Amino acid sequence: MPKPTCTILDDYQGVALTSADWSAVARHAEIQVRRDRLASEDALIEAVAGSAIVVAMRERTPFRASAFARLPQLTWALILGLAKHLVPESTAFSANGPWQHTVGTDLKGRQLGVLGLGKIGTMVARVGLAFGMEVAAWSHNLTPERAASAGVRLAPSKASLLETSDVVSIHLVLSDRTRGLLGRDDLRRMKPTALLINTSRGPIVDEAALVTALREHWIAGAGLDVFDVEPVPADSPFRSLPNVLATPHLGYVTQANYGVYYGEAAEDVLAFLTGSPIRVVN
Repeated sequence: MPKPTCTILDDYQGVALTSADWSAVARHAEIQVRRDRLASEDALIEAVAGSAIVVAMRERTPFRASAFARLPQLTWALILGLAKHLVPESTAFSANGPWQHTVGTDLKGRQLGVLGLGKIGTMVARVGLAFGMEVAAWSHNLTPERAASAGVRLAPSKASLLETSDVVSIHLVLSDRTRGLLGRDDLRRMKPTALLINTSRGPIVDEAALVTALREHWIAGAGLDVFDVEPVPADSPFRSLPNVLATPHLGYVTQANYGVYYGEAAEDVLAFLTGSPIRVVN
């Protein structure tokens, strides 16, 4: 499995790698250092779009909400946004309300539960470990060996994962087996302080049950990038619930992804038209 990329920004003097021992990090990640000043948001996105980890100097390159929304790995933007109560704080700010009226949730020492430990799930787990979180994972076919190879613990069951996790992040393919995987009883098992993150596919979670869970505070909040119906209807509760941080399925919307999708589509069409079909579904 390829190593994730760790990008160090704003190392103008070229001293980042000699100012600390990065050897342990280098065993697990490919490190790239940017010495140039990224003067625009477009330049920032281009520099870090493929990175699982970004090391930033806080007073130099700003990461605004619009930048987080454009990054292809969107899961941690939602987790951090919920942990820092981004929705109520932003709402209060816009309405000239109280300044800094919530206290953020610590992640270190908390449990991240990953449903699905494929390529993306593994990357999310590694970031959780970097934050000092305990990471557990579960899926129907996940083995202890596969979990251990990603540095995480295999939860004995879905129920156990939900009951013990402070953050639950979904990284599963939608199928007959995963459709409705999290229903009313599953959401009831979660801690009232827990956060649910879904950047995979909306129907993996029973949407009506999730609305109830959020309204009745069975869980603390949800970060959602995917929904049953997209675009989300104007009257959807997800547009108004104060404990929801929602984005309009931005996780895959990048120029690079579109280049792959439409580029391959054009190849498929041309191959069909010339009598030599490719990528044929048998």
